[in-house]
This record gives sequence, C-alpha cells and structure tokens, in this order.
Amino acid sequence: MSVLDKVLSLRPGNVVARVGPGSRVPFLDPRELLRALESTPMALPCLPVLSKGALPGLLGAARAEDAVLGLMCPHPLADRGAPERFVMAVHAAAQEAEHTRPLFLQAGPIRVTSTDADVLDALQEGLFRVVDAGFALVSLDLSRLTSYEAVEAVNALVGPLKERELSLEVSPPQVSSGGLVDACETLLEGLSQWQVPPRLLRVPDALLGDGELDVELLRQVVETAAGKGVAVTVGDASTGPSRGLSSYVAAGVRKVDRTGPFGPLTLRAWPPEVREKVEARAQAAAMPAGELLSVLEEGLPPLSQGSRETLEALSFAEATEALGALGAHRSASVSMAFLAKTGGDLG
Repeated sequence: MSVLDKVLSLRPGNVVARVGPGSRVPFLDPRELLRALESTPMALPCLPVLSKGALPGLLGAARAEDAVLGLMCPHPLADRGAPERFVMAVHAAAQEAEHTRPLFLQAGPIRVTSTDADVLDALQEGLFRVVDAGFALVSLDLSRLTSYEAVEAVNALVGPLKERELSLEVSPPQVSSGGLVDACETLLEGLSQWQVPPRLLRVPDALLGDGELDVELLRQVVETAAGKGVAVTVGDASTGPSRGLSSYVAAGVRKVDRTGPFGPLTLRAWPPEVREKVEARAQAAAMPAGELLSVLEEGLPPLSQGSRETLEALSFAEATEALGALGAHRSASVSMAFLAKTGGDLG
C-alpha cells in the first residue's frame, strides 16, 4: 500500500460519503495533522475561499511549497446548499490538479449570537448540513456571548460533531474585567466539565494587541489552552506583510487563519460596477466586501478568462508567502510519512 493510500484510509467518513471512496484527494481532520506535525515548528495554514476562481491558485501554492493546507468556507450557512457546493468545488479543483497533499476543510467561524432555543435549533440543523457536506472542522464564534452562555451554546450545538468524531474550534466569549486569558480559561474549564473537548481555541488578532502583537499575552493564551489539551488558532485579519505571521509560530500557535489580504485581492477581480454593488451591500450588512463575495458569487456575473487567471496568480502569490511565513514548507511530506507509519491519531 502506498503512502497516499494509507493516508486516504484516514479520511473522515463524512467526506468519503460526500466525494466517494474512489477519490484520491486526501481530505483529513486537522487533528491528524496537528499530531503528525507536533514536533515541527509551524502553524497549520488556513485560507479563505472567497471565490471559486481562487482555488487553483491556493492549491497550486500548497503543491509548490509541499504544504498542508486548510481551506475555509466563511459563511457555510448562507443557504442550504452552500456547504455542499463548497466541498464539491474544492474537490473538483483538487481532482483536476491531481492534488495529493493533505487538505482540511473548515466551516466558519459561525457566529453564535444567542442561547435562545429557536436560534440554537436552527444552528444545529445547519451544523448537521455542514457535517453531511464533508467538513472536518467547525469553528464557532462565541464572542457575543457571556462565558456561561458560551458553554451552554456549545454544549447544545456540538452533537453533530461528537457523533462523527470531528474537530471543534471555539473562540473566547466576551472579554470582561478579568481579561482575555481569564475568558479563555473560564470557557475551556466550563467545556471540560461538560466533557466537550474542543480541538482548537481561535483568538482574533484584534484581541492580541492594539495594532501591535502582544507576544506575552499570546503566550499566556497558548499556555492556558495547552493546560486543557487545546491548541491555539490566531485569526489574522491584517493586510500587512505575511512575514509577520512567524511571530505566531514562535509563540506556540498551531493554526493561523490568514484572511486579511484575500478579501481586497478577490474583490478586485470583478469590474468596477460589480464591486460598487457588492461594497454597498457589504456596508449595509456591516461586513467586509471581499468576504461578502463568498455569499454572493453564485449570483454575480462570471469572471472573464483574464480576470480568473489574474485572481489565480494573485491567490497563488499571497498563499505562497503565507505558507512560507508559517513554516509550512515540506509539511505535506512530513505529515504523510508520519501518518502512513503510525496510522494517524492514536491519542
């Protein structure tokens, strides 16, 4: 059995059910990659797919760097068909490119705004669709909830993931007078008491310093999470140079969602008249215009061939820089060799 065949045997059942057992694309749960790369000084890269036209560039960068790669669907609950369309688009692009490096698919961060029963019921129904579509990682944004509400909400929502043994990522709830570290510790302790073990704790970069990274604060968050067996993700929304990402790796962060540059980059692919409409709707919805593209793309005029090629090239360049800064070069070969030898997550 080849290394690839051994790695393919570790794919979660939900993605195999979606793409078919004959697929040769190694979609994995990120927990396998975290274990395989535990002793490697790097962070798992996770990049947003705001337009399907960016996929060849993002996947091409992972092959050029021999890197593992996470691909994020920012708004998987935008409509009933969104999760399945995303997974099948990634699979089609990976198949066409004969992509054999490990990939993981992230849904969200999905914002949880209330513990009202009707809200949680609707969200849980959406999470069942996300799981059925083939995502191995779901990220929940709990920032609008108190610590108590956050624990209550996660406990109510986590069923679809626990049933399939998939990975959960949570963000801190509202930060009170105790500060960020206290908010993280309270959340993780509460979830531990309910036997809800998140795999990752996602901290937005805005909570880690006012314009400049507070490295000591980040290290405290990493240590606090590690005490509960949880790895830390940083949600990096900055549009600055990718080389700054190495600071996260040095602080012990194990995954980075690099979202900042991809919104403006993707938005520029459309002609001015389309951009203006998207920007107006984004302003009304109080969300970044580039991010809104991932929701609206199906209803927008298709990109010209030249625009698609430009988007692919720019996505490739930005992704390549991010992969390099996060230490992901050769992480694909390293992780596949480990997983083929050990049979994956034995913990």
